[in-house]
Amino acid sequence: MIKIIPENKARQGHWGWHGLRILVAALLLAFVAWGIAEIYGELVKTPTTEQGTGSGSG
Repeated sequence: MIKIIPENKARQGHWGWHGLRILVAALLLAFVAWGIAEIYGELVKTPTTEQGTGSGSG
């Protein structure tokens, strides 16, 4: 005999607010990490890297 199961009960889980909170928190953490990397990158610049001398044609 075939059981008929409604779609909403056949799913393994619901995203709902919990999943949305996790995705937003991950996005915020990514922006914080990016900001820290940008600030650190500006702080460690040396005069050599600021001149922008490249090894191109010359």
